[in-house]
Amino acid sequence: YEGGKITQFKEELNGFFAVVLGTKPYKVYVSNLRYDEGDCACYLGQNDVLCKHMVAVAIWAVTGGMPLSGEDKKLAGNPICSGLLGGLNKEELGAVKKAITGSMKYIKPYNGPSRIWFLYQNSLAEGCSRLAKTVSELPVSRQTAKLLVDMLLRIDNKLCRGGVDDSDGVVGGFIEETVEVLKEYAFLDSSCIETFRKLEGRETCFGWEEELVRLIKKKTL
Repeated sequence: YEGGKITQFKEELNGFFAVVLGTKPYKVYVSNLRYDEGDCACYLGQNDVLCKHMVAVAIWAVTGGMPLSGEDKKLAGNPICSGLLGGLNKEELGAVKKAITGSMKYIKPYNGPSRIWFLYQNSLAEGCSRLAKTVSELPVSRQTAKLLVDMLLRIDNKLCRGGVDDSDGVVGGFIEETVEVLKEYAFLDSSCIETFRKLEGRETCFGWEEELVRLIKKKTL
């Protein structure tokens, strides 16, 4: 991408098209629904593997061809609590929701041949890494706690009923780490605990909600 190898980029109804200058010019297509799906004329692309040419076109589609900043290249490994009290305005809230939805696209069902299983696990890791970055940048408030609870329930639904194969435990690990973030939220702002009431009476994939529900009971004692 940064080498200026993307040419003839164009957007159409079903996705993005370009010619990427690799060992030779490769025609590349990337879906506008999932950036990790598409087609490339290179050897890897013709064998159902997400290649660097497709990744480059996907980046161009997102950035509009603008240079990547250092922040763009940085993805958080694990979600952490920012420790900063505050809320989001309407515009910021919309941007966060959009970022979460975009990251969720990487956490998708597995229904491909066995040869792409490792690629699939990489997709799950990418989604969790992107979500971790979003979580780590959030201020602490009841508003953002609700966002995180809703996000965890969406992920849990994907695990329980959405066909996600989390054999490596990447997604489950992300959920557990985000629960720890929410526990820190509750310590910094006790009003966040009220958002955990949505978890009462629910049974999640591996009981991650239990620690948060216990905080509700402690608050009422």
